[in-house]
Amino acid sequence: MVDKDKKILGTLTVGQSPRVDLIPEMKQFVGADVEIIEAGALDGLTLGEVQRMHPEPGDYMLVTRMADGTQVKIGEKHMLPKMQGKIDWLVQQGAQVVALVCTGEFPQFECDRLLIEPQKVLFNTVKSVAQGQRLGVFIPDSEQVKQAKLRWSSVNGHVFVQPASPYGCPGGKLAAAERLKQAGVQMAVLDCIGYTLGDKQAVQGILGVPVVLARSVVARVIAELL
Repeated sequence: MVDKDKKILGTLTVGQSPRVDLIPEMKQFVGADVEIIEAGALDGLTLGEVQRMHPEPGDYMLVTRMADGTQVKIGEKHMLPKMQGKIDWLVQQGAQVVALVCTGEFPQFECDRLLIEPQKVLFNTVKSVAQGQRLGVFIPDSEQVKQAKLRWSSVNGHVFVQPASPYGCPGGKLAAAERLKQAGVQMAVLDCIGYTLGDKQAVQGILGVPVVLARSVVARVIAELL
């Protein structure tokens, strides 16, 4: 029997759980009294099986990580049934709020609990403050540049996108920040839940402008709902 007074958050990554690189940082904002149950859409799959889900031309691409930290690219169409199944499982475990821990864009899932979609939270947060600003956007992979420009150009017409893997060496993120500084951005967003608080501090030190971090924005919203 689920304790009705207990706060339970279900988190779903499009990769594999547990997300030791992510959940401890989010817990700082959510609170120590919240139990977090993790699930991953790729849980139980081998790297070879996941690589067969590589995006085809025209697919919406997602970038995530395996349990050992290996970065993988996946076509979204392969993930949707797996994600729905994991959402159902998290609800069965007693989650009062279910949070996707990916800033990708998804169709509507079936869920009779509050479902947090980070892309909507992140996009609307940035949109509310970035109109008229030269906006820098960090994304995980160069193959996502087109879809990122399409998404963020609705904020304003001054969007500059730079790929830098959150799961790679720090040098790539710092180099991307230097390029965005040369572009004269006035605000930046780290558009992947994989970017860390440390990443934010590092790129903000180079840019000298406000930087929005997906995982902390989403975690703060979750804290308001539990």
